[in-house]
Amino acid sequence: MRHDKLQRELDLILMLAENRTYTVDELCERLHISRRNLYYYFDFLRFSDFRFEKRGRYYHIDRRSPFFRKLFTMLDFTEDEAIFLRHLIEGADDKTPQVRTIKQKLERFYDFNIIEDVRLREQHANNVSVIYEAIKFEQMIKICGYRSNHSNTKTDRIVEPFMLMNNNNEVRCYELASEQCKTFKLSRMESVELIDLRWSYADRHKQMFTDVFMFSSENPQTVELSMGRLSSTILVEEFPDAEQYLSQTDDSRWRLAMPVCSFLGIGRFVKGLKDDIEVIAPDSFKEYIDNATAR
Repeated sequence: MRHDKLQRELDLILMLAENRTYTVDELCERLHISRRNLYYYFDFLRFSDFRFEKRGRYYHIDRRSPFFRKLFTMLDFTEDEAIFLRHLIEGADDKTPQVRTIKQKLERFYDFNIIEDVRLREQHANNVSVIYEAIKFEQMIKICGYRSNHSNTKTDRIVEPFMLMNNNNEVRCYELASEQCKTFKLSRMESVELIDLRWSYADRHKQMFTDVFMFSSENPQTVELSMGRLSSTILVEEFPDAEQYLSQTDDSRWRLAMPVCSFLGIGRFVKGLKDDIEVIAPDSFKEYIDNATAR
């Protein structure tokens, strides 16, 4: 039995050290374990000097963790060295087994799309800058080449932006053509242009709240929980923005009073650690958890 646990711990380390990221559900599925057991593994790895990175819903082990530093002292490459090696073998024959093996090894540990594609980062930063200026001075913008996943088309949109959301990855706007408030993703924009026109429909701007689980709504509601040390620690690690809604009630318990836009995100978290969490309010969320547990 201990061998099985050790095997899962080693598999977890290998998965999180690869040049890709996994959600909690994906890790549980791959390792055939419950969310609660996965969190216990996380605690063990933290205790063993592994540093976790979490980007959105995805986990990764920081290669700068003390454990890896000891292991890779003689073998590790800096990012610059990795790019240099990649360029050296770029023109080599891919049919050569050695070349394929080296490329695969480099790509498992270095995300060259992030390291090298400076143009995409600069475009995103420029779009954010233009949108920020438009919101500050209450001006309209033209979103150029906005890609719609539903119709698979690209169109220009004239909008009044009034709130950047989700770490500047989305913007809440009033769209003139549809006469509706909509949320646009910056990743789908080719570019953004400032228009020399002031807002005309500020009274129609409806604020959209996005909770820590990335669900959005115009009318969030507050969920109150009593949490133990394990669940409160995991919550803050998975969702750092949740820390502002936590307050310690005694040596081993924390109270969470947090606005949410849907029971799906908070419900999934509570179900994964239900032995460490007591639902205080609202009654509708208590019923949601009871029904989900009964199924």
